[in-house]
Formats: sequence, C-alpha cells, structure tokens
Amino acid sequence: MKIQDRTFLISGGASGLGKACVVEIVKNGGNAAILDMSDDGETLAQEIGSAAKFFTCDVLDTESVSKAVQGTAEWAKQTGKPIGGVIPAAGVSTPATILDRDGNPFSLDDVDFVLGVNLRGVLDLVRQGVAEIAKAPEGPDGERGVVIMVASSAAFDGQKGQISYSASKGAVAAMTLPMARDLARYGIRCVTIAPSLFETRMTSLMSSKVRKSLEATYEFPKRSGQPEEFAGLVRHCIENSMLNGTVIRLDGGSRPSKM
Repeated sequence: MKIQDRTFLISGGASGLGKACVVEIVKNGGNAAILDMSDDGETLAQEIGSAAKFFTCDVLDTESVSKAVQGTAEWAKQTGKPIGGVIPAAGVSTPATILDRDGNPFSLDDVDFVLGVNLRGVLDLVRQGVAEIAKAPEGPDGERGVVIMVASSAAFDGQKGQISYSASKGAVAAMTLPMARDLARYGIRCVTIAPSLFETRMTSLMSSKVRKSLEATYEFPKRSGQPEEFAGLVRHCIENSMLNGTVIRLDGGSRPSKM
C-alpha cells in the first residue's frame, strides 16, 4: 500500500516513536493525525503544516478516542485522503517488582494503568480506527489499510521490574495474528513491531546503570535505537503487503544472555 494520499492515525504522536512515524508518513506524501494528551502535538502539527492535524486524545477514555477517530475521519473526507492505517504508539511503563525489598506487593492501580494504556488503549483505538478503514476504497489485491502495533522485546525477554509492562506488550504480540485473521475479509493487514531500547521520552527516565545493562545485551550495533530507525520499519510495513500477522523484533540482536 502506498502512503501517499492516505491518512494515518497515530497515538502518542507528539513524541518519541509516534512522532518519528508522523514525520516519516508526511515525508512520504501521507497525512498524519497526531493523537496525544500533550500540547506538543499541536506544536508539531503547526510545524508540519496542512499534512498533520492534532487531536487531543486520552486512550484510557473511550469517548476521547471516539472523538479523535471521528475528527480524523472528517478531516480525511475533506482532504480526499482516506484513512489507511492505525499506529497505536502511546505507551507507558511503571517499573516495580511484584514484591518490594520489604516484601510488600506492588500496586494494582499501577498495573491497571499500564494495562489500560498499553493494551486496552491499543485495542480501543484499533477497533474504532479499522471501522473507518473498512469504509475506504479497495487498492491492489483488495487492500484497504494496515494496523501497526508496538510491542517490545520485553514481551519475550522481560527484565526485573517489568511484569506489568511485559504482560501488556506480550498481549499485544499475542493478538497480532488473530487480529490479522479477523480483518483479512476487509483487506486490512496487522503487523507488530517489538523494539528493544530506543531513545524516547520514556526511556530517558532510565538510570544509566539500567541503560548500560540493556545496551550490553545488543549484538550489533552496541547502542540504543533511534526513533527514525523505528519509523523506517513502519514505512516498510505499510508498503509491503506481504507483511501480515507477524511480530518483527527490532533490537540489534538483543537477547538477555549469551550461552
């Protein structure tokens, strides 16, 4: 599918991986709907111009998601660029071991928050977004669009303190294939990317000790990923119609240990 003349919904689009996807899509002739709670999304949209539009969106609030999706659908109709993709890139991490050093269990409120944003929020945006994609005209092979979800290497190799985060990202990875099967009749593909440590606002909060320990697991290159590298793979997932129902690791060969 071509990016040109299509509109893409991107949650978490004001920063990090989401922002990089916004820039990549616009650079390739598409329109980007920036869904975020931060006013940085409005600033980004103004910097980009008419190819981007900001919608305030709290992925924990179904009504907020609905308003953003419907606003994007109206914008897509006005511009003549139908919605062709959903990229739910909003994500959070609240690190905590299941028992702290005093033997106290971690907070279920924190668990609910992480699962709410990283799993329920993803599903909510996807379900509402694909309902709009299903109305788009068919392209070659009857293709209408694509869903590109964001998991994490933590889905497979979770570190200490990542129980909630790993659970949420593991669920995203697990639902990729059944989602692709559900949406096939509408000509909509589903692909998930599972990055390891990338330079984002969330990972900037990591201690240098944790960062170094994660980077040490990389085979090559021995560094954190850059958002532009993630966005480059997103572009390929959009353009390569044979990519469907799969999870792609983007992690420099990172594994938790060497034998």
